[in-house]
Amino acid sequence: MLPLLGSLRRHKSGSKLPHSTMLSISTLLVAASLSSFAASPEQSAADLAVRVLGDRAAEFRFASIPGENGLDVFEVEAKDGVATVGGSTGVAMASGLNWYLKYGCNSDVSWLGDQLELPKPLPDFAKVRRVSPYKHRYCFNYCTFSYTMAWWDWARWEREIDWMAMNGINLPLSVTGQEAVWQGVYRGLGLEDSDLDSFFVGPAYLPFGWMGCIDGWAGPLPQTWIDEHRDLEQKIAGRERELGMRPVLQGFTGHVAPAMMNKFPDARVRPLPKWCEFPPTYVLDPEDPLFARIARVFIEEQTRLYGTDHYYASDTFIEMSPPSDDPAYLANLARGIYGGMAAADPEAVWVMQGWIFVNNPKFWKPPQAQAFLTAPPDDRMLLLDLFCDTKPTWDQTERFYGKPWVWCMLHNFGGVPGLFGDLNSLAQEPSLALARPDKGRMEGIGITMEATEQNPVVYELMLESAWRSEPHDARAWVHQYARRRYGAELEATEKAWDILLDTVYAHKSPSSFVFWRRPAIEPKSATREPEKVAEALGLLLSCADKLADRATYRHDVADVAVQWLGDLNTRQLGRVMVAYKAGDKSKFEAERDVFLEMLRDMDALQATRRETTLGKWIDEAVRWARNDEQRRHYEWNARNQVTLWGPADSILHDYARKNWAGLISTFYLPRWEKFFARLDETWGGTFDEAGFEQEIRAWEEQWTHSIGLPPTPAGDTIEVARSIYAKYK
Repeated sequence: MLPLLGSLRRHKSGSKLPHSTMLSISTLLVAASLSSFAASPEQSAADLAVRVLGDRAAEFRFASIPGENGLDVFEVEAKDGVATVGGSTGVAMASGLNWYLKYGCNSDVSWLGDQLELPKPLPDFAKVRRVSPYKHRYCFNYCTFSYTMAWWDWARWEREIDWMAMNGINLPLSVTGQEAVWQGVYRGLGLEDSDLDSFFVGPAYLPFGWMGCIDGWAGPLPQTWIDEHRDLEQKIAGRERELGMRPVLQGFTGHVAPAMMNKFPDARVRPLPKWCEFPPTYVLDPEDPLFARIARVFIEEQTRLYGTDHYYASDTFIEMSPPSDDPAYLANLARGIYGGMAAADPEAVWVMQGWIFVNNPKFWKPPQAQAFLTAPPDDRMLLLDLFCDTKPTWDQTERFYGKPWVWCMLHNFGGVPGLFGDLNSLAQEPSLALARPDKGRMEGIGITMEATEQNPVVYELMLESAWRSEPHDARAWVHQYARRRYGAELEATEKAWDILLDTVYAHKSPSSFVFWRRPAIEPKSATREPEKVAEALGLLLSCADKLADRATYRHDVADVAVQWLGDLNTRQLGRVMVAYKAGDKSKFEAERDVFLEMLRDMDALQATRRETTLGKWIDEAVRWARNDEQRRHYEWNARNQVTLWGPADSILHDYARKNWAGLISTFYLPRWEKFFARLDETWGGTFDEAGFEQEIRAWEEQWTHSIGLPPTPAGDTIEVARSIYAKYK
């Protein structure tokens, strides 16, 4: 701070600093204040170690070392009970720490439980040096800020930032607190705060407002929310920078509030096509002078609040077509978006999701994609190949026409739970792509899941590639994973993971459990191999006497049991409907009762862990409330997102479905009970399926307005899992 202030004092009196200089000064001042006055990388890594390891952190030493050819490096070794970790950044040091915890101490730090029974003293460890082959290691999808992080507080964010650093992330999307930026921008343009009530969406849906998909839905947004999330983002961005990350902030996309058309009637504002049947949103033409003005003011206001590292995410047409497919228009659009960033920040880099080319290939043909992607300077744009684990885009778009790009794993949509993810592919494909001579400018790797806090094995394996340039053996890796996950080398757990690797973790998509679906005579569903999963569950349960005190073990037992029971339940409905179609009422009733009993058992199992309860989701939502009105509003947001995802007739209903305790017992189970009761009432006659669906929609909408569920878990996970295994095996 002092050298910067000194340079300001030395500036010639009466002269005016250039705009770019003033922005840089503002950036430095804010960044310094957000990062606790620039703690050293060594201190930042040491502080992280204390947060993760407590008193055992005293046995670790951290030191800065040079990078290699502009890439991050860590070195780690241990001798005589002391581990020394060197790194080119705080992130590199945190990654070195994690490498030693995994491969030196047989430990595991994850979203879902830690296993940190470190040996005493720390084991000796021969020196390991790792150079990341990637300049960029990216994290988050916009949707993650809804389906998982909608209600996160600083304590949860602090934990996540530590996890990111330990897994090599250095380029996280960081877009919390956008409403405070927009409020400042629109106030400067002469709009009233009330004009934004129809623009800001509710707290469970914020990313879909940021992406321009919807306006106003589930709002308005209270001022307390806006202010408190401004403060939260300052902490998030500050800690990320402290560890050496470069937060990706928001860029102006052209999406504007409807009230802008009243304030600026001559502005060229166009409606976009409807997104998922929601009313259209509005985009300002990039050739309108107002576009550049707003884009510049937006970056300036955001920089004032949150600082900048010059990376800005901007996705104007994420799941919608632009107003015109004229390549000239699209080139002007891209120049306008980038130009607005660059006018405020000459160092701006536009970070864009490549999802548009996967989601809407009929529009984005080669002339359109080429015009759009080649308009900005090559080094001022970074493409995220968002779904590269399943549908790569880089080899369909001429390697993004020369732009740097990031190989990303999307993995899940809507946070739908279940065990899935192709581990063999993930252990190979990023490194194989990196080795291809025709890869273009592949400069990064990333995870772009729509939700977190599930399938930790998938993300830990994927992010090892942040520090590997060579493919590795998934089977050998999961054996090591089982040892450190449970802190013991047991034949049964390794066999269980062999089975999981060959079954659920050989698939890129989850099972489609039938109980999530609105009841119907012919519901859509898909199952995996429940007999094999049952075998894995039995092997895990056989280790309970040795591992029952490990949170990681208890979590995995529950996850495997729920996967097995969900697939059995889907098969069971087939038996129910066979009996119904055959007119065998006694068989129908018997099979129906088993189907419903399975749901009650699943609810009981999930109720043993707080992280798999609806009560936790609601409890975290309402803790942001400052009065009863806000409490009801936030709870309705929370309930609506995981069920209807919109109004009663929403086409997105059940998109963000979960197998949570409380959600099963109060939503899915009653829905099926109502369905079976109607089948019983109309036995031998005609079942009005369309009429029943209208009734159930009304019931669902009423359910979203319910109030309160206790978050307290009940029962013992191992005992309940054993009971379920014995009952259905």
